[in-house]
Amino acid sequence: MRGFKDIIGQEHIKEYLQNAISRKKIAHAYIIQGERFSGKEFITKVFAAALQCEKQGTEPCGECRSCRQVQSGNQPDIIYLRHERPNSIGVEDVRSQINSDIAIMPYSSPYKIYIINEGEMLTDQAQNALLKTLEEPPAYAVLIILTTNLEALLPTILSRCVVLHMKPVQDGLVKEYLKKELMIPDYKADICVAFARGNIGRAKQLASSEDFENIRNEALSLVKNIRNMELHEVMAAVRKIGEYHQMNINEYLDVISIWYRDVLLFKATNDTNHLIFREEIQYIRKAADKSAYEGIENILKALESAKSRLHANVNFDLVMELLFITIQEN
Repeated sequence: MRGFKDIIGQEHIKEYLQNAISRKKIAHAYIIQGERFSGKEFITKVFAAALQCEKQGTEPCGECRSCRQVQSGNQPDIIYLRHERPNSIGVEDVRSQINSDIAIMPYSSPYKIYIINEGEMLTDQAQNALLKTLEEPPAYAVLIILTTNLEALLPTILSRCVVLHMKPVQDGLVKEYLKKELMIPDYKADICVAFARGNIGRAKQLASSEDFENIRNEALSLVKNIRNMELHEVMAAVRKIGEYHQMNINEYLDVISIWYRDVLLFKATNDTNHLIFREEIQYIRKAADKSAYEGIENILKALESAKSRLHANVNFDLVMELLFITIQEN
């Protein structure tokens, strides 16, 4: 069974939670804040399993009845809040699944643990209903809210919870995980690490994504050839990206950004050791030789501007045409 020992990074959270378990000073409510795929759910599952473990250690034993129930998803005293509406957790969800249930003693465990994932979706009314439970919780109750956005939670909720923040995992640890656990080769691991920015779940997702591999190859094909492309070829590239990649456009633009950062780094140092796209060195060297520092910086700024404009729903074709023309000119 997976335990705290299997959590990569997040030492501050592991230490805090394990100390709380060993000293038997468990708070009634926790908030774990972090990006999507950062591992909030995994940490919560390990913490909940350890709290309910019959051996009462700081790691779930994986052998007792409670741990076996956790592994099969049938631990009756670990309750996940469900909601039917895709983008909202309403007051009735909280009342029916928490408020009306919390007075019932645990079935077989020392705690009754309620886990609310996507806590940023709680409506104000739902949070106010939750507040009544947080003000006078039973001794056995533990509430854990997972969220990507603390600002979506009311100050009155925040003041009654222990707030734990996920931190980016060191690149070296992410790369080691990809290589050892998923058998990802060095060059591919470096690319995934660069994109993940310390988010290990994101790195894992990218490493196993065929779509990401296709996006990477198409973006690299474009930047290697754009200098010699005619206007109609640029327009055709825009149409192709619009057709296939509107949902993944940030990844596409990130590939181009990392490429030009490599070009800038190589131009400044003439060193390949720290390049992400080391296998493309002949093209990187050519781009570095033919571009000025100012030109590369203009391209990187244009890429960030393109992301902002797309986020603001500016016309996709216009944004991409302007970007590609800027790349050609610089």
